[in-house]
Amino acid sequence: MAPNIILITTDQQRFDTIAALGNETIYTPHLDYLVDEGMTFTRCYSSAPICMPARATIMNGLEGYTSGYTGNSEQGFPLSNTPTLPELLTQNGYQTRAQGKMHFSPMRKNYGFEHMELPMEFYRDMHGINTGSHMTQNLAKQHGVGENETEPVISMVNEVDTLTHWTVRRTIDFIETRDTSRPFFVWTSFTKPHPPFDPCVNYWQLYANRDMPAPVRGDWDGQEDKEGFMNPTYCLNHASSMSEEKLKEVKKAYYACITQIDYNLGLLFARMREMDLMKDTWIVFTADHGDMQGDHHMGGKTTHLEGSAHVPCIIRAPGEPWKQSPLFGLKCDKLVQLSDVFATILSIAGIEISAQCDGVNLLDYMNEGEERIFYGKSVDQYYCVIEGYTKYCWTRFGGHELLFDLKNDPEEQNDLSQLAPTAGEAGQESQTSHAAATLERMRGLLLDFLRKHDPHLVVDGKIVADLEVKSRENTFKWPGFHSTRFNCDVLH
Repeated sequence: MAPNIILITTDQQRFDTIAALGNETIYTPHLDYLVDEGMTFTRCYSSAPICMPARATIMNGLEGYTSGYTGNSEQGFPLSNTPTLPELLTQNGYQTRAQGKMHFSPMRKNYGFEHMELPMEFYRDMHGINTGSHMTQNLAKQHGVGENETEPVISMVNEVDTLTHWTVRRTIDFIETRDTSRPFFVWTSFTKPHPPFDPCVNYWQLYANRDMPAPVRGDWDGQEDKEGFMNPTYCLNHASSMSEEKLKEVKKAYYACITQIDYNLGLLFARMREMDLMKDTWIVFTADHGDMQGDHHMGGKTTHLEGSAHVPCIIRAPGEPWKQSPLFGLKCDKLVQLSDVFATILSIAGIEISAQCDGVNLLDYMNEGEERIFYGKSVDQYYCVIEGYTKYCWTRFGGHELLFDLKNDPEEQNDLSQLAPTAGEAGQESQTSHAAATLERMRGLLLDFLRKHDPHLVVDGKIVADLEVKSRENTFKWPGFHSTRFNCDVLH
């Protein structure tokens, strides 16, 4: 029989939030277990770092710039005309289950899943719609902090009455009651650590007295010719105006939400071990996008800066929990993208990919083939090219641009595009001349990309910026105000 597959995703978890991968502050023992037991792809990026397009890419293997879907919109959701991951798995004998946030349009269309349970089921239970009585005296998410706000807040409910715990509990229920004559695929999709950053009090207390890392600052922060990258922050939250002390408190709540997910994963892994499922089940872990967490005075996502677009990606192959597999503890630093999740899971299931797919099977890619160039396009406003460790970001807001050497500057503190306008001394190789040549090459790669995907932004062979830079004062604000009565798959 084909192997079982569990896809675990978190929402808005950035790449540097796993202890085993270098974060000395956060508690993540069960993600550490996956790192120790599996393969870690240390340079995985979301090409459209925002919820709906990232999830669509996982579902159909097409990056947003291919499908034309790069932002959160009910219109033009790209899954109706493309074969989806659960559809192909179901057709090939898998029992398929979606558990948690999917963020599809229409919300309850299953797109090939045999069964879906969305966060709305949890909130319907809370309000007694499904059960006839409230789950608890206190209801989750009654604190009033919005779905995009960065302020920390403590949950009013016990851990067992949270959406995080419900997602794990219902996943366990599925694997206990599944049809054992078929292999299973379950997408366990957590809504956290997406705002509101509202961990239960016991998780907040883990970090209450810890000294948190300060937000990253760079030589380009606050410059007028970089203002175009601030629009998502100005729209979603107040990170740009928060002090370093406040942002450290935000990070405590953010880390606590991740730890809450991690500790609950311990319940899932324990039940899998007891049911002898570890030996024939693949586990794939990733996130749809990250969160800036105050770095460079930014919050939220959408841009292609590291905190926003760089996400974790770990794969644990089947094997006995107490025996090392050939894939034990491996790390790959090739560029990886979310469409690879689609291609890899189908390859694991032994299903041939017959339709167009932007992704590759990571199990082959990690050892074979040349490294790709990564391209990003987000909400049709932000663009990115990564070649090796050179990253170039450009926005239609004023044509503002950033250039980084991620090998020597992984926190994006030094914008090399600022060096480029000044030529080096004749006959000498200088930092400025190298930066100028690198910037010209990266602009050329973006130009070729735009000619293919957005030709209206190319005029007379040059890239044209067509949007006016917006200040905080004239930016539309959307803190994400939703009550728990709102019938939509965006409640976290």
